[in-house]
Order: sequence, then structure tokens, then C-alpha cells
Amino acid sequence: MMRNILLGLGVIGVSLIACQKESTMESIDKIDAHIHIRYGGTEVLQTAAANNFQLINILVDHNGFSEQAAWAKAQEEIDDGHIKTITTFSMVDWTNPGWQQSVIDQLAQDFEDGAIAVKVWKNIGMVERKPDSSFLMIDDPVFDPIFAFIAKEGKVLTGHIGEPRDCWLPLDEMIAESNRGYYSRNPQYHMALHPEFPAYEDHIEAVKRMLRKHSDLRYVGCHLASLEWSPSEMAKFLDEFPNAAIDMSARIDDLQYLDRQEVRQFCIDYQDRLLYATDLGIRNGDDPNRFCEKLQEVWQENWTYLATDSLVTIRGSETQAQGLNLPMPVLKKIYAENARRWYALEGW
Repeated sequence: MMRNILLGLGVIGVSLIACQKESTMESIDKIDAHIHIRYGGTEVLQTAAANNFQLINILVDHNGFSEQAAWAKAQEEIDDGHIKTITTFSMVDWTNPGWQQSVIDQLAQDFEDGAIAVKVWKNIGMVERKPDSSFLMIDDPVFDPIFAFIAKEGKVLTGHIGEPRDCWLPLDEMIAESNRGYYSRNPQYHMALHPEFPAYEDHIEAVKRMLRKHSDLRYVGCHLASLEWSPSEMAKFLDEFPNAAIDMSARIDDLQYLDRQEVRQFCIDYQDRLLYATDLGIRNGDDPNRFCEKLQEVWQENWTYLATDSLVTIRGSETQAQGLNLPMPVLKKIYAENARRWYALEGW
């Protein structure tokens, strides 16, 4: 009998060790669904492979779109098994006749070359203006044929439209330390300094109007769809738009300030609609080793927050928070399965 007890304890011990192993960051397949790689070296892909990560590299209509595309192609040539590209289009000359068709022609070629989706950025709604000086919003009819083409091709629109709600507050009233840092460095996007610009709600409602028009378009809202301040608002958004998901890029620190149980329950309830992502980026001329160290640290911090109940301070936050300790099946969806499904990457 004692022998059976000891054998039983041994089995339990082995099981506990196995569970411990499975709960480490390296133990499951992972995709960082929002990263920006603008250089030609191998270091980032090597770091990703070492941590069991694949990467989705996103181009942005900002600071040289064509140059970004060249770097993205260089990364795919290094190791296309670990990286995919989301393309974008330029708003230059958007008022000219023929602009829409030129964008569609470019996207058709990008899809043929392997692009998995199309990114739109906050310059729509915050920078671009119509001839009457009003702001061009994402639901404007000028985009309708482009978005219809993306839907027809079975591709995804990925959108960073608007900003976190903190953006419309004075620096000393912002909730997230990361937001205070960003807007102090980028006052051109700090809407509290620009009351004549569209309000926070204007951007959110414009996205909703666009999605109502294009109900067959699959959409991934970057940065928790700029609804990072409220799990209930994120839930309402996802309930209304079944073809939409949201990525968590650069907003995991915002979640720490919210009620832990509410955030945890949201992640469980909407486990099929959340994509893990960081929004970290490297440019040509940056120190790749230093960037890779930061990347690995962020991945580990985020894992500790999402996968354990340990106390952790996410980069960009000055406050410790208890991890969500999400169940392993939920983690597997958030970290990889959802990105594969939403971006049609089954088998990748």
C-alpha cells in the first residue's frame, strides 16, 4: 500500500512538473500580431524563434511607406516561416481622380506578394483634411471602394483609428504613465492641446459607421480598438460587430489600472476575439541587440501578467498589478490561434 501511495505521489509530482513546464512562456506557440521591423538584420527573427514566436510586421502610412515595404520584404527573405506582412496605402493625393483605383491596384499586387491585411492609421481623422478643412474620417465614402475590394479579396482591415481616451485629457489627469510619456513627446497628437480636432467619441463612432456599411469586412481594431479604458465598451463593440477582433498592442499596461476580475472575465468571455501584440518597433540604425533585449523583456512581462497571478509592473506603468492567471486554453487562443484565424493563417 505504501508503495502505491509513493507511486501515486510520484505521478502527481510528474504532473505538477509537466504543468509547470507548460506554463512557461516558451511552452506554447505564440504570434506577436503587431510589430514594426524596419531594418534588414536577422536578430529579431532569431529572438522570435528562440522564444517560440512568429511575427506580423505592420506597415504604416507614416515616415516612408515604400521604405518600410522594402525592409518588410527583406525580413521575409530572411525567414518567411516566422514573419508575415500587413501592408498599407498612402494618403498622398487622395483628392485626385484615380487615387482609389491606384490604391486598389497597389493592394492587389501586395496581396499577390503575400500581404495578409491592410493597415489604416490615425492620420485618417487626425491629420488628413478635406478641401473644406474638415477632417477626413474613416467612414468617408472615399474609402468605400477600397474597403469593398479588401473584403472581396477575403483580406482584413487593421485599424489604428483614434487614440486612447487619455489623449483628450491634460497630462496630469491621464490614467496611464505610458500615455503621459508618449503625448509629452508628441504634442501634435495630444488632443487636449487641439480642441478644434475631432473628439474621442467622433473617432469611435466613425469606425462603427464604417463597419456598419461594410458588414462583410473583417476588421482588427489595434490597441484594443481605442476602448482600452472599459471592458464593457470593448464587449459592446465586439457584440455589435461579429466580424471584428481587437489586438492588445501597447495597451496591456492600460488594463492594469482597471478592475482585475472584470478584465480577467472579459478576456475569458471574448477569448476568441483578442490577439496578443506589442507594437514594438526597430528602425535601421537602432541597436538590434538592445531592441531584442527589450522585446524579450516585454514578452516576459506580458506573459507574467496574462498567464500567472504574480505581481508584475508592465513596461510603461509605474504600478504593480496582479496577473490575470488566464487558463491555458484561453492563452493559446490569445497568443496564436486567434491571429491565425482572423488573418487566415491556418497552418502557419
